[in-house]
Amino acid sequence: MSSIEVNQRTYRLPERPAIVVCVDGWDPEYVAQAVAQGHMPWLKRTLARGAAVVADCVIPSFTNPNNLSIVTGAPPAVHGICGNFLYDPESGTEVMMNDPKWLRAPTILAALADAGRRVAVVTAKDKLRRLLGHRMRGVCFSAEKADEVTMAEHGIEGALELVGLSLPSVYSAALSEFVFAAGVRLMETQRPDVMYLSTTDYVQHKHAPGAPEANAFCHMMDRYLEQLERAGAAIVLTADHGMSAKTKLDASPNVIYLQDVLDGWLGPARTRVILPITDPYVVHHGALGSYATVYLSEPAQAEVLAARIAALNGIELVLTRAAAARRFELPADRIGDLVVISVRSVAIGSARARHDLSGLDAPLRSHGGLSEQPVPLIMNRPFPTLDTQRRWRNLDAFDWVLNHAG
Repeated sequence: MSSIEVNQRTYRLPERPAIVVCVDGWDPEYVAQAVAQGHMPWLKRTLARGAAVVADCVIPSFTNPNNLSIVTGAPPAVHGICGNFLYDPESGTEVMMNDPKWLRAPTILAALADAGRRVAVVTAKDKLRRLLGHRMRGVCFSAEKADEVTMAEHGIEGALELVGLSLPSVYSAALSEFVFAAGVRLMETQRPDVMYLSTTDYVQHKHAPGAPEANAFCHMMDRYLEQLERAGAAIVLTADHGMSAKTKLDASPNVIYLQDVLDGWLGPARTRVILPITDPYVVHHGALGSYATVYLSEPAQAEVLAARIAALNGIELVLTRAAAARRFELPADRIGDLVVISVRSVAIGSARARHDLSGLDAPLRSHGGLSEQPVPLIMNRPFPTLDTQRRWRNLDAFDWVLNHAG
């Protein structure tokens, strides 16, 4: 066997270690600022000798849909993960999409393991671990719960001792550094054939491109990536989404509380606003992003209400269920009657009373909309036939590293 087929795409089996890195919230501007200011010397050399484009992530530009798009090589319409959070009409409950039961397609990682390749996955937050490691034989653990790993569940034990770092706080840059340090140690000790590393966007939620903290994060990452390249790995870097300031001129959060607006128009209990950015880690964004779905008690009103919402100052796009599913390749049964996307500087909330913003100690920065769709796609090997005029997507990362890395 020299190749595998996953979700109607063919991938060559790797002849050298192949690594895909998803840098959470890594807007292209972070790359430009860090490289220009001399904080990423390895990446600067890589941009000169390898391959790089600005690609698109999938919409909604959130963590779960994009990580699963990367590891399946397919959009949410195929793999089913359309947010971090959704409303389940069957049970009438709002639930996290962390359980593999929501996954509708196999992953490239599991297929590579089934083909006899050694596969390792390290993710920052545990919310992704079970999805990324679904039916995958190999190493799969999170930095968040590295102290709880077992051979039976995670394919490894003694992760803290292996990495040589203490357990990091989930709200810290150290969580992402643990991911990179673990990747280097796994390469030194186990030399997996394929590795997937996924970080957290804690820094990007709090610091703009070019800020000292953002540059320090990029410099840290650059050092570990150079070590991975020295080990002989082909590396592809991408992101799950970009990041934008969502603030007014006085730096306060710039939010449309859509549930309050709809309740004012139609009365209570006539609509349900769902914010798919919601996850267990809302301190740094308050569950505020630029994408929402709306369920209606009277779906026949969808087009009329869509036009009314679209007229609100700060709203970029409102689509009905069918139109959103077509345009953004989403699973129609999981997105509500309307999809609402705000402009770059505006976030969408539910009801004001449902958002605790007390944890925001910096101006709000978030994601979810079209503004945060551009992401880097970079490889440390030449791609001689690279067509820079076509639309590349972050879900092409494994195609690059397995099919085009020299």
